[in-house]
Amino acid sequence: MDWPTGLLGFAAGLLISVATAPVGVSGAVFLLPVQVSVLGVPSPAVTPTNLLYNVVAGPGALLRHHRAGTLRGPLTRLLVLGTVPGVVVGAAIRVFAVPGPSVFRLLIAVLLLPLGGWLCLRTLRRASRPAPAREPSSRAVTRLAMAVGVAGGIYGIGGGSLLGPILVGRGMPVAKVAPAALAATFVTSVVGAGTYALLSLTTTGDIAPYWSLGLACGLGGLCGGYLGARLQPRLPETALRLLLGVLALGVGGLYAVQLLR
Repeated sequence: MDWPTGLLGFAAGLLISVATAPVGVSGAVFLLPVQVSVLGVPSPAVTPTNLLYNVVAGPGALLRHHRAGTLRGPLTRLLVLGTVPGVVVGAAIRVFAVPGPSVFRLLIAVLLLPLGGWLCLRTLRRASRPAPAREPSSRAVTRLAMAVGVAGGIYGIGGGSLLGPILVGRGMPVAKVAPAALAATFVTSVVGAGTYALLSLTTTGDIAPYWSLGLACGLGGLCGGYLGARLQPRLPETALRLLLGVLALGVGGLYAVQLLR
């Protein structure tokens, strides 16, 4: 990796994480197209490189949430317990069953486009006609976390960009979901990156992460995540919900456009 590429990766990680950390998304889902289209990371190496980004970037926002006392609570434990085994399964699927970038992009578009639209519509409906929402049960949260962990292992996004919209759409406040989703993203990314590193020892192809680029992007995300977490308490709940929905729509639409080219 040369210096211009490293600086570009750092800037991308910084800018993306500032915008996504307030809603509990590490930003890795938006870093994926940058790595593939701009930085030239091949598939499937882009997935473990993105997980490495999460590992390096995660402590920035988590440090801020820890100081604010928002990491405590059962939701964080439920999400971590569900996503960790799922990300190992997802990594194996990504290496052995879903290696092609076209299938990869199609899966992201199919998942995130309806998810983002649903969250935006639900948020606008709640703003016009407020009504109490029933939060999902602990068992439902754990099952959801495991399914999202599998998806996160395949996509290299840690799962927060999927957990956030779903849980917020089910009635949980963003201020409660965001720290737990970021914590789950960090832990599962550590496990996922390690899984890919082990699989690279027994499988041919670009499976190991691009270490220097992942570290450069992650250092940008480390700074941006802390700034984004500081910004969250200053934003109203409705704005955070809409931001989360728009982020999901944006990345889903981006991959849909790439598929049509």
